[in-house]
Amino acid sequence: TGYGSDRARNYNWDYLSSLGVEMVRGDVRDYEQLLASASGADFIIHTAAQPAMTISIEDPDLDFSTNVVGTYNVLAAARQLQVPVVYCSSIHVYGNAINDTLVESDTRYLRTPAEIDESHPLLEGLVTPLHASKRTGEIYLQSFVDTYQIEAAAFRLTGLYGTRQFGGEDHGWVANFAIRSVLGWPITLFGTGKQVRDILFAPDAVAAFHAFYERRKPGIYNIGGGEGHSISLQECIDLIGEILGREPDVMLKDKRLGDLWYFICDISKAQRELGWQPQVAPKEGVSNLIQWISDNRDCFQQ
Repeated sequence: TGYGSDRARNYNWDYLSSLGVEMVRGDVRDYEQLLASASGADFIIHTAAQPAMTISIEDPDLDFSTNVVGTYNVLAAARQLQVPVVYCSSIHVYGNAINDTLVESDTRYLRTPAEIDESHPLLEGLVTPLHASKRTGEIYLQSFVDTYQIEAAAFRLTGLYGTRQFGGEDHGWVANFAIRSVLGWPITLFGTGKQVRDILFAPDAVAAFHAFYERRKPGIYNIGGGEGHSISLQECIDLIGEILGREPDVMLKDKRLGDLWYFICDISKAQRELGWQPQVAPKEGVSNLIQWISDNRDCFQQ
């Protein structure tokens, strides 16, 4: 990405510390440490993950131990402590056969119907270790809900972005595009640039977590921006250029194995069951992200 993960991690920990957040350096694969750390919590939000498809292919052992063993440990801790838990799953559980249903326009792929709901078939198309591990986490969550009656939900999240996000080529693409554009570094586009996501500003995701805590309705939910917040990679680059007043530098590379070219969430279940609705449109969210990057250039290094 051109900037160090240690620097990013320390920046965010310093920020959280200033808010009074207690930091525990640990590993979700260590159950005893996890249980001790979570003791006294009112709510567990399980964001720890190996999120990159490329890394899952390169290191399936890491992917399995983090995403499957780690998630099982979190669910077991939630059961023992009797607290609600949200597991951050992924739209990748749907598989990339969605690619076969698309048509092209000038700037994006299109699909009819545009939105995809939770009843859509799973793991269709090429299945990588990431597909398998994220879906396994969902199955274990459902088993704990059915068998032990824990209050738990799996959020199939898509296109998360926001301030203080140090995105890279493997994960966090909106932030990666914005960071590189602000700093004058080239953006690498894999494939056509017409790939589509319904992007979700981080505070809207936080509101979804809070909505589950308030309503406690177990299940699996698509959590994204919906069709109104959808954008293609090329459209996002154009938006960044519009905000900055200059065109970002773009390099094209071949598409990557297993990539999902299109996903727009049908979020009606979350709207109905959780009373949740995303509020921040892409232009407002990306503008806020760009302002943060511009104000914190010293966080990045090449």
